[in-house]
Amino acid sequence: MAHYRLKAPLTDEDINQLYAGDTVTLDGTIFGIRDANLIRLFDKKVDLPIDLVPQLNGSIGIHTAPGVRKLEDGTYEKVSIGTTTSYRMDRFTRGLMKEYGMKVIIGKGGLLEDGSKACVDLKGCYFTILGGSAALETTQVEEIEDVWWEDLMPEAIWKFRVKDFGPLIVSIDSHGNNKYTDIKKVARANLDNILSQI
Repeated sequence: MAHYRLKAPLTDEDINQLYAGDTVTLDGTIFGIRDANLIRLFDKKVDLPIDLVPQLNGSIGIHTAPGVRKLEDGTYEKVSIGTTTSYRMDRFTRGLMKEYGMKVIIGKGGLLEDGSKACVDLKGCYFTILGGSAALETTQVEEIEDVWWEDLMPEAIWKFRVKDFGPLIVSIDSHGNNKYTDIKKVARANLDNILSQI
């Protein structure tokens, strides 16, 4: 296992060096995505704002609906930026990677079969952030740089500038390794062993 410091936009080479079990610290920008904005994009077929699309190539997404405060000048300041469970948004993973060039999804709980396969097919990764770490995450967000689709608040699309963000665990890599699957196999074997002794 190795530790890497990365900055978006990421390349195929950045992704190729990562293996499940490695850890990562991020600098640069990450994009907040969540159920409502993904449903609008993929199910309702609403086009993304033109200025956002090129920024997503090589980008990092994080499953979040942050707590924020709007200031008099129209910008937002952070209050609490946590991360939510990813598997219910699994069906959007392939589209984000294939159609928009997103390289990494950050979340909790892992991805389902298609999202995991998309990481292999499209040279992407899934990074796990530990549950209960919202207070730390928030300190690692330097600024909310932009927001799109504010009517979906707080499930708008967010652009965060981060520094020393992490450490994050590479849980699903582009080589077909999946820590969530591995853990389930070990747990199943342990359970079978226990049951055989009863």
